[in-house]
Amino acid sequence: MTEWTKTDWRAKPRVQMPDYTDPAALAAATAQLAKYPPLVFAGEARRLKSHLGAASRGEAFLLQGGDCAESFEQFSADGIRDTFKVMLQMAMVLTYGAKVPVIKVGRMAGQFAKPRSAPTEVVGGVELPSYRGDIINELAFTPEARIPDPAKMLQAYTQAAATLNLLRAFSTGGYADVNQVHSWTLGFTESKKAEAYREVANRISDTLDFMKAAGINRDTAHTLQTVEFYTSHEGLLLEYEEALTRLDSTSGKWLAGSGHMIWIGDRTRQPDGAHVEFCRGVLNPIGLKCGPTMTTDDLRRLMARLNPQNEAGKLTLIVRFGAGSVGEHLPRLIRAVEAEGAKVLWTCDPMHGNTIKSSTGYKTRPFDSVLREVREFFSVHEAEGTVPGGVHFEMTGQDVTECIGGLHAVSEEDLSDRYHTACDPRLNASQSLELAFLVAEELSQLRGNRQSREAV
Repeated sequence: MTEWTKTDWRAKPRVQMPDYTDPAALAAATAQLAKYPPLVFAGEARRLKSHLGAASRGEAFLLQGGDCAESFEQFSADGIRDTFKVMLQMAMVLTYGAKVPVIKVGRMAGQFAKPRSAPTEVVGGVELPSYRGDIINELAFTPEARIPDPAKMLQAYTQAAATLNLLRAFSTGGYADVNQVHSWTLGFTESKKAEAYREVANRISDTLDFMKAAGINRDTAHTLQTVEFYTSHEGLLLEYEEALTRLDSTSGKWLAGSGHMIWIGDRTRQPDGAHVEFCRGVLNPIGLKCGPTMTTDDLRRLMARLNPQNEAGKLTLIVRFGAGSVGEHLPRLIRAVEAEGAKVLWTCDPMHGNTIKSSTGYKTRPFDSVLREVREFFSVHEAEGTVPGGVHFEMTGQDVTECIGGLHAVSEEDLSDRYHTACDPRLNASQSLELAFLVAEELSQLRGNRQSREAV
């Protein structure tokens, strides 16, 4: 790797980023950010990379989830708690199915900027710049609200710091106790509609009872009462990322101090572009969204740039093709990776390829399509003999009505009841936990199939 500095991205082509109209205000905001402490620390990022390396070998499994885009207006302690709570429940169910540790990574404490399909939008014959997330401009459809404001980066930092503070308290303060988490899961399965998942929940209960009877709870009390929880976001607004990048005194490498893991979106993954240039120089684990237009040549170039040392856990490929299209695109990418001998973690994002417009005008995602893409992801990896290492969901712990289907059968007519997202539709708490049970079935079946082959 050539010598890298955190400003090198400025010499590269940039896309999906705002043009700030007040250079002095931008300079003032980034100078202030540069004085603030990093939100995360290098040791945490290195530990996450080690865990992700284990997932790439099938020794762990990645659960990555959270908001489509974090909102200033909807920010609350209850909202953070509810999403954290559902992720813990999902992780418990997945741990039981996979029989390996589940790495918990939230789309939290930094997921403020969003790429858009068009630079402008038209409402009632009026054309204005697109809303790009609260860290850049405002959702209100007025000319003033849509002007990029660099001071919003400071507000985003403050909210991210508060979010991380609460997440760390929840992770280590007893809230994450395994017995408490399972009692929440039981609350879900007591519903008549959740009968199909009750057997799994009962088996988890039996396991915990056995551990308690054997004295294992007492011997490992700290381990069972705390969790490791990491944060991630799309590294889209590079002025913000640069301002929070710090030199790690232990390793002499640069840390993106905005979050433990950052990813590059499907719209910003140009091999010679600004986002790839920035991400190639930081020590953090990097995610790379791979959609249907990802070519094998580009994937090879991106792997060489983003993970030149071929470190396990450094690069996560987050595939997002849409239900019915996984078999067309994933095998060719897997074969390209295998031919290079590249160490990557494969995860499935079944959200972004399955967005539709409902008959009532709302953007939504059918639960059945989300589940179908996950199943196709597992099926292809089993056929190719490779490791399906994780899932990546847009979800919330709140009782929203944004995705149709699931146990409680949210319909298109229900979408208007509690449609709160600022951008894309999210799974609600019930849909998220149901999906965890269904993914756990896939993991359990995959593990059983491998054991059968090994026995032969």
